Amino acid sequence: MKVLGIETSCDETGIALYDSERGLLGEALHSQVELHQRYGGVVPELASRDHVRRVIPLIDQVLSSADCHAEYLDGVAYTAGPGLVGALLVGTALGRSLAFAWGIPAVAVHHMEGHLLAPMLEEEAPTFPFLALLVSGGHTQLVQVNAPGDYVLLGESLDDAAGEAFDKTAKLLGLGYPGGAAMSALAEQGEAGRFRFPRPMTDRPGLDFSFSGLKTHALTTVREHADDEQTRADIARAFVEAVVDTLIIKCRRAMEQNGLRTLIAAGGVSANKQLRAGLQEMVRDAGGRVYFPRPAFCTDNGAMIAYAGYLRLAAGQHAPLGFAAHPRWSLTSQN
Repeated sequence: MKVLGIETSCDETGIALYDSERGLLGEALHSQVELHQRYGGVVPELASRDHVRRVIPLIDQVLSSADCHAEYLDGVAYTAGPGLVGALLVGTALGRSLAFAWGIPAVAVHHMEGHLLAPMLEEEAPTFPFLALLVSGGHTQLVQVNAPGDYVLLGESLDDAAGEAFDKTAKLLGLGYPGGAAMSALAEQGEAGRFRFPRPMTDRPGLDFSFSGLKTHALTTVREHADDEQTRADIARAFVEAVVDTLIIKCRRAMEQNGLRTLIAAGGVSANKQLRAGLQEMVRDAGGRVYFPRPAFCTDNGAMIAYAGYLRLAAGQHAPLGFAAHPRWSLTSQN
């Protein structure tokens, strides 16, 4: 089965072609980072218009590179949510329309399900069931994954997601947008122990997260102390350590409570070097194993949507002729 995947949930236009027998046949991605940098964040209207410009040429590029014509496709998968409603409508409208024109089924895919299943695209993929830590700009969630489509939400951020806290703190430190990678790099130059940030909600039961207070703590610290480059690096290190420790503590707690020893981490923040190293050490000490997508598949991409769409199409799920975008959409409602 050959499935075309379309991802337009935010500020990346991702297209991919997945073959159930041969794997990923082609993929292409256009990032809007330069478009939004001057504004310090994503401007929804500009994001939507750029998706309109990019999506069809990228589809042509991917099909051409794979030497695949529309008549060879068995389905189209598109991200229907969550995300920016205007951006989502570009992919949903085009994906559903192409499937209708080509006479093949279409399927709407949950963006976070795509991230959750991204490690399955690697040569060494996890087996079900497993725990998933989903950490991106808009979401921080712990999910028990029993099988494709069978998800139990164990915990989530009650306010800012980890990626959002990274970007906002990076802006405070003058690092620009997006700030995650810059924060990680600056933290490596920082002195350990000079500043100590709280590990929010780790001193109480449960698996939910909260990063708004940590962001406020960073704001106060920057205002009081950040008067030179080394101090900025020290603050960045303290902030990154606090986020990473918090995520690791909650992952360890989830593994202990559920008895699962396989963990995957996915989403943009899962590319963070400090987080990867910390999770690997924690899971190794627990006698388990952790899996990550390749860095290119941590951020939004069409490959994860094509793969998730293939699984749903193979299970007999088809989207109706109409289409809808869901800017807010619970992952467990996909079950």
